Amino acid sequence: MRINHTPRPLLAGLALGFGFLTHALAAAPGQPVAPVHPVTDTYFGTAVVDNYRYMEDLANPEITTWMKAQADYTRGQLDVLPGRKALLERVHALSNTDLRRGGFVRRGQRLFYEVVQPGAPLPKLYYRDGEKGEEHLLVDPGEMGKGSSTHFALDFFMPSWDGKRLAYGLSTGGSENSVLHVMDVATGKVEAESIDRASNSRVAWLADNKSFFYLRYVKPGPNTPANETLYNGRTYLHVLGKNPDGEADAVVFGRGVSPRLDVPEGQATWLVTAPDSPYVLAIANHNDDDNPSTLYVAPLAQVKGAATPWKKIADVGDGVTTYMLRGQTLYFMSQKGAPRFRLLSLPLANPVLAKATVVLPEGSGVLTNVEIAKDGLYTRVRDGAVSHLHRVSFDGKHSDDVPTPFEGNVSELVTDPGQAGALYTIRGWLQSPQTLAYDPANAKSANTGLNPPSSIDTSAFVAEEVFATGDDGTRIPLSIIHRKDMVADGSHPTILDGYGSYGLALEPRFSPTQLAWLERGGVIATGHLRGGGEYGEGWHQAGFMLTKLNTVQDFIACGQYLIAHKYTTSARLAGEGGSAGGITVGGAMTRRPELFGVILDLVGMSDTLRAETEPNGPPNVSEFGSVKDEAGFHGLYQMGAYVHVRDGTPYPAVMFTTGANDPRVSPWQMTKMAARVQAATSSGKPVLLRVDYDAGHGLGSSTSQRENLTADLWSFALWQMGDPAFQPAAH
Repeated sequence: MRINHTPRPLLAGLALGFGFLTHALAAAPGQPVAPVHPVTDTYFGTAVVDNYRYMEDLANPEITTWMKAQADYTRGQLDVLPGRKALLERVHALSNTDLRRGGFVRRGQRLFYEVVQPGAPLPKLYYRDGEKGEEHLLVDPGEMGKGSSTHFALDFFMPSWDGKRLAYGLSTGGSENSVLHVMDVATGKVEAESIDRASNSRVAWLADNKSFFYLRYVKPGPNTPANETLYNGRTYLHVLGKNPDGEADAVVFGRGVSPRLDVPEGQATWLVTAPDSPYVLAIANHNDDDNPSTLYVAPLAQVKGAATPWKKIADVGDGVTTYMLRGQTLYFMSQKGAPRFRLLSLPLANPVLAKATVVLPEGSGVLTNVEIAKDGLYTRVRDGAVSHLHRVSFDGKHSDDVPTPFEGNVSELVTDPGQAGALYTIRGWLQSPQTLAYDPANAKSANTGLNPPSSIDTSAFVAEEVFATGDDGTRIPLSIIHRKDMVADGSHPTILDGYGSYGLALEPRFSPTQLAWLERGGVIATGHLRGGGEYGEGWHQAGFMLTKLNTVQDFIACGQYLIAHKYTTSARLAGEGGSAGGITVGGAMTRRPELFGVILDLVGMSDTLRAETEPNGPPNVSEFGSVKDEAGFHGLYQMGAYVHVRDGTPYPAVMFTTGANDPRVSPWQMTKMAARVQAATSSGKPVLLRVDYDAGHGLGSSTSQRENLTADLWSFALWQMGDPAFQPAAH
């Protein structure tokens, strides 16, 4: 269903003389009140009043003082909940039970990977030679932050093709402001390289293993627009031992690098190399994601700074999402004319997209990934809640199924172009990860032991896969986890999670900490909403820009299903969403406030009309739209929760969370939304703002930070759902 509602003028600021009084009366005793300073914008004839525009200046002492007071007030409310301490202890015990390995990269027989160890504050980076080889520590971010008020995080890593060197990025405080370093793997010596402004960098090593391409953002000056610090990143060539700070490295690709090359605006550019290919791919991507990119190719030997003879292969409209080099051939996935994706190939000597060979046509499942090994192409296909692996010949004429130990979510498909076979990990909602090696010689998968079985017993629980019915009749997949002996009597505290953006699918994931909720008789549900990628690009487009309200309505439909089938009631239903999921959960709250007892909005996007002004705003225009055109404004207006908050509405209990260093969704999104809902609600239920001053968007947060956030969210929810163990003493 395509939605084209014409927005009406916002009414929330008409009685401006009463705005401050209304807020003061609505605020809880001791909770700081945000002053109202209305600003009116007119978009294509529609007046929109913003009472808290001033909060977008996060350096304003008035804002920093208010944020700190809000954070302190929230801390005071949560710390007195009687059950929180025991819940945190249980969460801590569960999250520190199992050792987990992941993020595998293979270089011949050498494996690089991250390890989450019980009790460790952050993942550590290791390598080993062979799947059974001795484990060697390379990077331990947890040791770097000791004795300081912040912490380090490992943002990315990429070994050279021979596995002897490692490029990696570190940042502090959850900021994702990466500094690129290089290490000699054998000795552990960190080389002189220290290249800043390398956030989200994608490193592509050359075959000499002594140089690499990398992404870097502009060096900010006094007149540099804020959004340019995270936008239009360029790709540089670095040679080890030269220019250790990267300042004199040659720029080879990006917008404005060459007057002869029209590179579209976007968040990131990067290059793709292969050890056996004389060509190099250049990628221009709008949002640093897996959505369609603009592709260029050039002979590797002719990469000479701005003079590089790049040849365009594909535009965004060609739907190319995944790309790999093998000798003289380009393999790529495309969604054009195939919303569930197909695999094609091109000769790089004459790369005419219209003449591409179809290697794997579109099928009934969603093709999500392809990796190149010596013996063929390994493909991952998602079929509903499970995924399957196949080995396909390079010409696509032969295909074999890769056996897996159970039906689940196959992830982390890893190959090396010089080695036969593949490494992969499989998991389920209640099945802990297993990492297996597939040997094509005997067509068998063997457990490597890299991820030992979990010590946590999940046999008392069950995961159901059902369908809710959307308001337009669409079947919405819904995953529900609960005790096997649960009685459907509506009594169970339930968390409904949803996202629905960028074509990302919420696939089965094993989370030991969820038992802290489930073993209390709780239910955890995940809605697979339109805007995500569960059924391919068509599913994504059905919750995108002007169809974005489908995402919100799907989330509401999932909540209604849980109530109608007596898992829970409205009073015991918590809606949870984070990041772009803030549109989802915020939209559900403003449209159906009576459906939820609790709303948990984590680093959420809420003021969609103003999101474009953030440093990270322009890259998201391709997903949500722009206020600069009328259709884009209408879409952003209808999907934004902030502009739909209405005074005098009995809203649920709400907790908004943000990280002070968030580079993805600016903290003012949550401060403005918290201030607005605190002023508007008539329910008397708490509306809290939780601020972590040593965190960002959640990436790079420590184990302790994650545990405390979980304990805060769940304690707040159980308090508001009436759990006797979480009721504070009467004041």
